[in-house]
Amino acid sequence: MTDQPTIRILLVDDEETLLEFLSKRLLKQGYTVKAAFSGEQALSVAKDEHFDVAVVDLKMPGIDGVETQKRLRQIQPFLQCIVLTGHGSIETALESGQQEAFQYLLKPVDYDNLTVAIKKAYEKKMKLQNHKFKEQVEKLYASGMGTHGIRKAISELRKIYGIE
Repeated sequence: MTDQPTIRILLVDDEETLLEFLSKRLLKQGYTVKAAFSGEQALSVAKDEHFDVAVVDLKMPGIDGVETQKRLRQIQPFLQCIVLTGHGSIETALESGQQEAFQYLLKPVDYDNLTVAIKKAYEKKMKLQNHKFKEQVEKLYASGMGTHGIRKAISELRKIYGIE
């Protein structure tokens, strides 16, 4: 066992073969992985499970990758998205960037580059989340609130960390 935390990854792509390949390799490396075959399925899963990084295909039937990213971030604000596409262009990269994609990778994706991007995305998520946590603790401390206020603040912190 390593001291490294388990990174929870949501893979979203309509290509079953790619999802299966990436899932197996990531699972072997100790990641927690959930696969979704559409943007709609990814959103449904994200309402029930907490993720650190989403790897999202840009071009999918139904809800595309840009909209999927946007909605995932509404559900889980600290989630970092890595965009994969076989349809690389400046326009789609810029459109993804407007949704604050952590990184943009072209298919066929180099697995080593993907794992480096996942680790960096996780680090960014933790940095943002920890900053928000400190901010909340400072607010709690400064407010001198009673029991009810402390319970409310703890509830907010639980949301930040995806704790049930």
